Amino acid sequence: MASLHADPLDDSSLTHMAHQAMARYPLCFGAQITLVTRSENATFRVETATQRYALRIHRPGYHALVDIESELAWLEALQRDTDIPVPQPVMDCEGHRVLTLPAPDGSQRHAVLFHWLEGETPTACVDPLSFRQLGALTARLHQHSRDWSRPEPFRRLVWDHETMVGPAGHWGNWQETPGLSAADRHIIAQAMQQAGQELAAYGMAGERYGLIHSDLRLTNLILHPSGTRIIDFDDCGLGWYMHDLAAAISFEEHHPAASAWVEHWLDGYERIAPLSEEDRGILPALFVQRRTQLTAWVGSHAQTDMVRSLGSGWLAHTVRLCRCYLDGKSWPIGVS
Repeated sequence: MASLHADPLDDSSLTHMAHQAMARYPLCFGAQITLVTRSENATFRVETATQRYALRIHRPGYHALVDIESELAWLEALQRDTDIPVPQPVMDCEGHRVLTLPAPDGSQRHAVLFHWLEGETPTACVDPLSFRQLGALTARLHQHSRDWSRPEPFRRLVWDHETMVGPAGHWGNWQETPGLSAADRHIIAQAMQQAGQELAAYGMAGERYGLIHSDLRLTNLILHPSGTRIIDFDDCGLGWYMHDLAAAISFEEHHPAASAWVEHWLDGYERIAPLSEEDRGILPALFVQRRTQLTAWVGSHAQTDMVRSLGSGWLAHTVRLCRCYLDGKSWPIGVS
């Protein structure tokens, strides 16, 4: 049975829609269109003789038009107010930033064409010092978020404990992920109960909770000689600011270098903005919450290349990190 959190269309159907979309952009006439990745959405590289673009076709049931326009409003504000390099949308021949396309299954899909940001995508082999630059960049992003007066209407996903790891979470129910035993589910459930209590006590005051990228993992960064660039704001929404650190080590929380990544990120962040003891103290809860949120994503997106690349031991590491968190002797990242 197909997951409600995954796109039911095959690659061929989505590619056909991508060609339909390009008919709305005269500057892309005759462009070469290549499917790059399927994750939450389908992303295509569009190449003309002189330019490259990224086309994003949204999956159904995740974002309405107002949500996508709100994302683009933040990108526009970041370009206007800061020097943080972020993707910018391209208007079609009628002046629209968001297209609405008919799908072969009778539904409608939204799509956005972005200017391509040049550079290389980092991997887990990246120099740990790179996380210092990411921490500083994230602090600047948070400063803008706190200071920016959002336009009306503005609506983005709410990332709280229930929508992240609850039974009706935005990325699915982690308890339904294949490969977890009853004992595994018990350990993770205990960790989520404790993390939920800690986050409730930490609270959602304005200095701790607001508009964040929420998916600042390695694959959403572009390394360029001029500095690190951020892409894919599709999951941006209201969440804990420190969640952006937990997201930075997504899928790699068990990596031997994870502790070094975190320390460099924190060092970079505090060169721009201070962190309280409470901000640092909540990190273990956010680390295991994010890992469990990703576990739900793994279960609901089993058909993606990302999930297939994780390997058979990934879930076992998830359970081990939850045990580490419950033990309370060290941060639930890295190796034991």
